[in-house]
Amino acid sequence: MDLFSDESDNEMYEIGVFDSEGIVDTENRRLYNRINYRSEFSDSEFTYRFRLNKTSVDELLLKITPSLKVISSRNNEISPLHQLLLTLRFYALGTMLLSVADFIGVSKASASRIVHHVSRAIAGLYPQYVKTLSNTQNAFHEIAGFPRILGAIDCTHVPIQSPDSNIGEEYRNRKGIFSMNVQGVCNADLLFMNVVARWPGSAHDATIFNNSRLKMQCEEGLFGNRWLIGDSAYPCTSYLLTPLLNPTSVAENHYNEAHIKTRNTIERCFGVWKRRFPILSLKIRVAMQTTQAIIIATSVLHNICRLNNIRDVDPEVAMPQESGDITYAEGIG
Repeated sequence: MDLFSDESDNEMYEIGVFDSEGIVDTENRRLYNRINYRSEFSDSEFTYRFRLNKTSVDELLLKITPSLKVISSRNNEISPLHQLLLTLRFYALGTMLLSVADFIGVSKASASRIVHHVSRAIAGLYPQYVKTLSNTQNAFHEIAGFPRILGAIDCTHVPIQSPDSNIGEEYRNRKGIFSMNVQGVCNADLLFMNVVARWPGSAHDATIFNNSRLKMQCEEGLFGNRWLIGDSAYPCTSYLLTPLLNPTSVAENHYNEAHIKTRNTIERCFGVWKRRFPILSLKIRVAMQTTQAIIIATSVLHNICRLNNIRDVDPEVAMPQESGDITYAEGIG
């Protein structure tokens, strides 16, 4: 099985996304002239192509460089900066690896290793950037008057290729698409506080939560008297509030209206996350371990962007449309 198919790379050249002027073939050996994109692009151009601004890339590079190796491509070693930019470009386009490999100036084999190692390095920052926050209830209360909310919880599907002929059907969701079902919890400012990216597309949202560390923490009372708020896929408990079925009174209808407005924050969070990193909306064509690392890494990057007020960036590629109640243009525990 070719996990890194390059069947559509020629199309990227035709529409002008990449050019091959910096690639020289000398006796069947490809020599790359790597561009310093940090100095080549303006701040806005850089953010558009790599989703983070230059300052955030510099700060991120300092944190992940100890976890990266300087990958040697014969005598043309690949610096940590080029490794990071290649990975960010891959997240921004969600295209084939050969395309981003040529954009940065490395081989396809090197690109696959780089995406794996850099994604794991960024995912390693999860405890630093994706964590339960205190004082979430005030901002949630301002939305629709709902008190004592810890966070909004839901799941979203990230399309993938079939991972294996033996277990592939486990990853086929109810819409017939191979996917990972990813649990997310966010605050009112659309910051992720919890992401679980290890369940196949066939898994039910409640199953993911029931087997999560987050549920155990809720049952142990670690979050005090604050509630999670989720849709009807979840059981209503003393720590997780769901909508009322068949409301009859004015008060019950008012509860449901406030519930929907407050819960909508997680849908918005998924949407912002996936618009910034289109790889999450397109079919991820890498090994399963790398796929999980990509999901966690992009959640870390999403929070970095929110914390640094980096403007939302429109996708460079066409995004899939919504399909029923599974949104493929939206958003390891």
